[in-house]
Amino acid sequence: MAEASVRLPDPVVEARLARLDDVLAGLEATPGPALEAVRLLTEVYGEALARVLDHAEEPLRERLADDELLGHLLVLHRIHPEPPERRAARAVEKLRPAVRERGGDLEWAGIDGQVARVRLSTGGGCGSGCGGGSGEVVEAVRAAVLAVAPELESVEAVEAARAAAPAFVPLNSIKRRAVPQEAR
Repeated sequence: MAEASVRLPDPVVEARLARLDDVLAGLEATPGPALEAVRLLTEVYGEALARVLDHAEEPLRERLADDELLGHLLVLHRIHPEPPERRAARAVEKLRPAVRERGGDLEWAGIDGQVARVRLSTGGGCGSGCGGGSGEVVEAVRAAVLAVAPELESVEAVEAARAAAPAFVPLNSIKRRAVPQEAR
């Protein structure tokens, strides 16, 4: 009987990815055969992953793309089945509740060329103790969007559409005026 494969919990995967980043940064500082081996291995694994996608039916392709770790691998190898705009819009939607908790709002505004655009409004609803000004929010959005759609060049915050204030109409101007007897 074959042994069941052991899956790594997400925190362990995240720790290993962080360590891998450190090791790769060290390799990049001293290019040589080890760095070339990593590049070649990455290319071969990317090709293998692309072939898996080629053989997968649409529902499985979607499930693979929705998995956080696999989704990042698909992006890394530039074979993610979803267009960058859809991935970026989903990243913005995931951040929206956190922005709303701080009294603001965040909306996807589309892509202009290679630039993702978001509408950000900051509210004063949480007082001065909330922290996280609009600059920090834009930076968090930028990091999240470019992580899932590195094909894009940047992220810009655009003015949130402001609703027109209701016009004040004095009540006496809309009251029906009595028509004088001689005008009838």
